[in-house]
Amino acid sequence: KGNKKRKRTEDGEKVSKDQSSSIIQEPPLKTKKARKKERSEAEKKLSERENALEHADEEDQKLFQNKVKQKKKASQAITKSVVNSSTSATAKQQKRRRVADETADRRTVFVGNLPVDCTVQVLTSLFKKYGQIQSIRFRSLIPAEDTVSKKVAAIKHKVHPNAKSVNAYVVFKEECDAQKALKENGTEIASGFHIRVDTASKSSSHDNKRSVFLGNLSYDIRDDAVREHFHVCGDVVGVRVVRDRRTGLGKGFGYVLFENTDAVHLALKLNNSVLMGRKIRVQRVADKRKAQNSPDQSCAPKDRVDKKKKKEKNCSNASFVGEKATPLKKSTKPKRLKTIPRSKAGKNK
Repeated sequence: KGNKKRKRTEDGEKVSKDQSSSIIQEPPLKTKKARKKERSEAEKKLSERENALEHADEEDQKLFQNKVKQKKKASQAITKSVVNSSTSATAKQQKRRRVADETADRRTVFVGNLPVDCTVQVLTSLFKKYGQIQSIRFRSLIPAEDTVSKKVAAIKHKVHPNAKSVNAYVVFKEECDAQKALKENGTEIASGFHIRVDTASKSSSHDNKRSVFLGNLSYDIRDDAVREHFHVCGDVVGVRVVRDRRTGLGKGFGYVLFENTDAVHLALKLNNSVLMGRKIRVQRVADKRKAQNSPDQSCAPKDRVDKKKKKEKNCSNASFVGEKATPLKKSTKPKRLKTIPRSKAGKNK
């Protein structure tokens, strides 16, 4: 019993000590909570400062990016203005060149079917009576060697032995002089060489109604041979045989221009006639504009065309009447019965 009492007293003392210790320990807990609160306020201030700094950095970055964008836009605008100015300048230069070329072409005269031995002096003596000549250029020259250029071949007169004719351009100082020089078209400058004189400008239109297309020509043919062949039909204004620039040989086709349209009807009768061992083909020159238009697009109005189409359809339906097909009659013969041999019939029974 004494021992039990001692244990109870010891337990009571321990409880009292624990209570006292808990009472003593309560105030430091409160201080900790207060410190935590104080720390949280400081942390809030720090976080606010950090956020403000971050916002300031973001604003600085945005301002920097806006400045960079503005610089890029300004540079692009400058480049565009430079490009536009350069393009406008180039366009103006091209227009000026075109105008200059057109004016120069109006003052130039093309002279074809010249002999190979023709010189500048010969052409000047022929065309100087019409006006002042600015320059003379020879073209369609075939050099004797591939290593020699056409310019050097023209200066040194080193032309291929198979070359038979040469072309030239005569430039006058005034346009009216070039128009006067067209009178020399068809003149015989040498034996077997009737020159062809025409303006170099693109405005000069070729009259297709007075011309004829030639096909299946020999490659070694001359312009005068064609002229002599068609001289029976009428007065020949010009002969043009299309040739290769490198070799000078003909490509097998050409054109003949007459003074009157009546000569074209006579020239068409020479189709399949023999010229230098070949049967040539003679045809009318078709207009490109008419060839581009479809045959359905005629001058008649649409109503007439539609009526014609309807009539054609009705005529086609009425003209064709099909015969009725007679159906085949089925055979009415009775079918043969299958015969069974006696041996099998007896077994079945």
